[in-house]
Amino acid sequence: MERTEAELIAAVLKGDAASFEPLVQKYSPRVFATARRYARRDSEVEDIAQEVWLKAFDKLKSFRGEAPFEHWLMRMTVRTCYDFLRGHQRNRESSFSELSEPENDWLERFVTAPEAASDNADAAKLLIGRVMEKLSPSARLVITLLEIEDRSVKEIARLTGWSVPLVKVRAFRARAEMRKILAKMTKDKYL
Repeated sequence: MERTEAELIAAVLKGDAASFEPLVQKYSPRVFATARRYARRDSEVEDIAQEVWLKAFDKLKSFRGEAPFEHWLMRMTVRTCYDFLRGHQRNRESSFSELSEPENDWLERFVTAPEAASDNADAAKLLIGRVMEKLSPSARLVITLLEIEDRSVKEIARLTGWSVPLVKVRAFRARAEMRKILAKMTKDKYL
């Protein structure tokens, strides 16, 4: 007979650590998928996931059961990813001359005729990846949650622990940061 999440959590809190394993098996794909959006290398993704599960086990007594376990876990996952980003500033200095030919072509088309730039989606994805790597941790987090994961401002506030106005301010600043990075890419390309 399969036990419910509430029964598994109760068993873990009573000292049966083995009851935590079914929760790990059930939610690991979601934790890994979320971590993969913030880290590039598999080893970093694994480190984030391991950190999430260690925190979840250690803080399980703080789970009140008012919301589903999955929501509590994903909130912890997003916060752990944010901590990772802050700890591993990815604002590496790299030359924009390192852009591939398709990226260069896409950027040139975007600058001269933005409406025609939608032709090469793969080049655009690569370019966006480069821009995302250069964003500050909070900007990368808010852009990922808002634009890539298509979450609402209220959801982001709940996941991050930020207030709704702070999410809006950080989204505004993140977009401005992206525009600045793209402007620099364009300027460097033509100098």
